Amino acid sequence: MKSKSLTKRKINIVGAGLAGLSAAIHLAKEGCPCRLISLQPSERAQSVMAEGGINAALDTMGEQDQPENHYQDTIRGGVFLADENAVRNLTYHAPETVKWLSSLGVPFNRIGRELELRNFGGQKKKRTAYARSSTGKILMTALIDEARKYEAAGLIRRYPHHRFTRLLLSQTENNERHCVGLEIRDTHTGQTGQLYGAVILASGGMNSLFPGMTTGTTVNTGDVTAQVFSQGTALANLEFIQYHPTTAAIPGKRCLISEAARGEGGRLFVNRDGKPWYFMEEKYPELGNLMPRDVVSREMVLVVKDPACGDQVFLDMTHIDKSVWDRKLSDLREECIRLLATDPKKEYLPVSPGIHYFMGGIYVDENHASSIRGLYAAGECACQYHGANRLGGNSMLGALYGGKVAASAARQYAKTLDWQKAHWTEAAPDWKAAVHPDPAVDESIAEVLRQALGIFRTEEELIRALEQLTAIDQEGLTLIDRNRLLLARAMVMSAMNRKESRGAHTRQDYPDRDDQDFRKTSVVTYDGKEIQLSLCEIARRV
Repeated sequence: MKSKSLTKRKINIVGAGLAGLSAAIHLAKEGCPCRLISLQPSERAQSVMAEGGINAALDTMGEQDQPENHYQDTIRGGVFLADENAVRNLTYHAPETVKWLSSLGVPFNRIGRELELRNFGGQKKKRTAYARSSTGKILMTALIDEARKYEAAGLIRRYPHHRFTRLLLSQTENNERHCVGLEIRDTHTGQTGQLYGAVILASGGMNSLFPGMTTGTTVNTGDVTAQVFSQGTALANLEFIQYHPTTAAIPGKRCLISEAARGEGGRLFVNRDGKPWYFMEEKYPELGNLMPRDVVSREMVLVVKDPACGDQVFLDMTHIDKSVWDRKLSDLREECIRLLATDPKKEYLPVSPGIHYFMGGIYVDENHASSIRGLYAAGECACQYHGANRLGGNSMLGALYGGKVAASAARQYAKTLDWQKAHWTEAAPDWKAAVHPDPAVDESIAEVLRQALGIFRTEEELIRALEQLTAIDQEGLTLIDRNRLLLARAMVMSAMNRKESRGAHTRQDYPDRDDQDFRKTSVVTYDGKEIQLSLCEIARRV
């Protein structure tokens, strides 16, 4: 703890996955106390489910990889829609991020003393560090242990089983809006309370809008994003939804078959005229099955529509060497046997695309600051780093590095606050009387989005979806459903407004990429009455 005055500069973090833990740990390392607010304990965060690995140009495999190569692959993978300065910072800091994780005791796979790197989609070099195929779980274990040291020192205070309900906003004399805190609700007691200070959102993706279609946890509802949007926070690139090519249906969601499977030699095929056709290898001989996820998913949809082909794509891993299974993919195999009743070492896996990641989210700059001063966002809830399509291995990197950057920016902002005027209190929040828990959510919104925001989209479908969403009677809806409806409309409007095909957004009526008019960020805002759309220039590399 660096100074007595600094102890008052409390920062509130919503979400306890990789981005939230990273922010909390880096704040605590600087002696800045913070609160870590989450519905679930860190052990059940979405980040635990991440499998394949984390990217960094460490060049331990002798391929002359450099951060510049990582930067170029990330920009190309995002189809030139990402903030170039932010991506440069991310990729050039990636090696130190992975080395920091290693210093915390993360047992990455190694060859001798060097970290072993694997191939991942959209990248020409081996640069994905991994711990078998349970990298997220193992990284989270290391960060949870690191955070506990600071919890014991009083620098991180946890608020588990608490739901974010709204931002606390103030307005200056020149009409500039500031975030001065947030309101939370204890899901065990129903009581609500207010906490003051800067806010970092690390609340994950928008899975609740697509029930049964996502690989992510249903706890990551997107309701935090929807609420702050309703309060005026700008969102961006909502039309870009990543469909992971290799998933399988399980009750309530999709089971992810990690890209590590293809990184270690897994091959996609469809039966054509009675024989296996390894279509990705024929169509894309350079990267084959490791083309970016948007490309693979589109090709899978197209081949099953071919009258000469069967209606099911399979992942063939039966030829992979036993040593690879034992050293690198043992937990993936166990998961397939347990959840899918299929042994991928011996049998072909039937796979199809499922929603895996939301590139769009809260609009932030390269410092992870949102459109409202004092509000920051990192991880999947933020629109940063990935452009029109995320490369595998960049999500955990973006969460960890983004949490660190957001923490640094929030700490600097906190120094400028007049805490006396901000109604600061070091005590526990002033809890209000218990309220009824949230009722079950309405799924009619999800049904509309399921039809309109698939891998292929048309103007006709999007117009019909917007009409259906607009026609929903809000009279009987809960606040959560009204916010979800607002967010759903913004997503559809963003998709309608982008009249081109780019990355994860494919318009059948506008099949070409239009760099002249649409190499820009889609930004949506809500003024309390109407949703407003604009296209903003992308920050170019300096």
